[in-house]
Amino acid sequence: MGKIKREKKTHLFSTERSSALRVLTYAGAIMAFLIGSGFATGQEIMQYYASYGFWGLFGTGAIVLALISFVSVQFLTVGRREQFAKPSQIFEYYAGKYLGKFFDYFSILFVFLSFTVMVAGAGAVFDEHYNLPSWVGGFGLTILVAVTVLFGLNSLVDVIGKIGPIIVVVAIGLGIVGIINADTGLLAGHNMVGDLDVQQASNNWIVAGLSYVGFCMLWLAAFLTALGKTVPTHREARAGGIAGGVIFSLACVVVGMGLLANIDRVAGMQIPMLVLAGDIAPIIASLISLMILAGIYTTAIPLLWTVSSRFFPDGTQKYKVLTIVLALLGTVIGLWLPFDEMVNIVYVLNGYVGAVLLAIMVVVTIWRASVKRRNAGSQSAEATAPSSIEN
Repeated sequence: MGKIKREKKTHLFSTERSSALRVLTYAGAIMAFLIGSGFATGQEIMQYYASYGFWGLFGTGAIVLALISFVSVQFLTVGRREQFAKPSQIFEYYAGKYLGKFFDYFSILFVFLSFTVMVAGAGAVFDEHYNLPSWVGGFGLTILVAVTVLFGLNSLVDVIGKIGPIIVVVAIGLGIVGIINADTGLLAGHNMVGDLDVQQASNNWIVAGLSYVGFCMLWLAAFLTALGKTVPTHREARAGGIAGGVIFSLACVVVGMGLLANIDRVAGMQIPMLVLAGDIAPIIASLISLMILAGIYTTAIPLLWTVSSRFFPDGTQKYKVLTIVLALLGTVIGLWLPFDEMVNIVYVLNGYVGAVLLAIMVVVTIWRASVKRRNAGSQSAEATAPSSIEN
């Protein structure tokens, strides 16, 4: 009998452990997807967080933490429950047939343009740190990403879910070191940022926060909906979405603090994170450049997969051909404009459209929850009615 109890306890522990590992993998996939060239290089954090001083760090940070967690949970849980034939059906689920179609096609265009931003980021790293032509980095990234995407969704989750948390830890560490080693400091950085030529995502930090969530959710929509189909339980989907959103948002704030504390030196730089890394040691800067390239790689993979799988089934011959064509086209576009301009144009403009979808999601989610509670109340009243009559 004691042996049976021990076996049950061991099985329960094993189940809980595997569940926790799955949650971490889902959270890691979310973080790795969002930590692309913009985050890893620091350019995205500069434009959406540090450029507004303390308002950007803590105001934008709070907006992003709440809303990214919300949309991640929604996409994963709805994807798990509805088991859509196509992940793009998530847009019709929230916005209806016609408006949903618009968001569907718009998101595909945006996701593809976001892939071009990843290419531009890789090119900027090779140009600014390695003093090599940007096309070397751009085409190098394209080859790696195209080969990975050809293997399908399951391999993507395995790859990016494990790389993501490592990049987050390193980025947070670099942000903390940046704060400690800063000659300027956070308060001085906050006071001087308005006088420096720092590119901003918007004239207002609140709008910037909504725009940031907007473009992130257009990235996440189809990918997390497809991933949600593979999640065993609702609890794991919810936990993975919250964990991914919270950790990513906090990482943005910490990295933003490191950049703001050194704002006088990182303003105007294409790769501001390398400035912080170079303060430690040149070898650290080289290692961080590899981390940045890994962050770009983990985001470029699902971006390219999302577009290819939208038109042809994952793994088919047409899917593979389209993947190669899109990768090459994205490389040509990505090497055309400077990296900081690509971030500002592609992310910000598309973020506004994503913010509209976010508003629709919030309204629809609240409305459906209220209808569900109302129906549950009616059923409860009907169930108790006969007993009341008998009494």
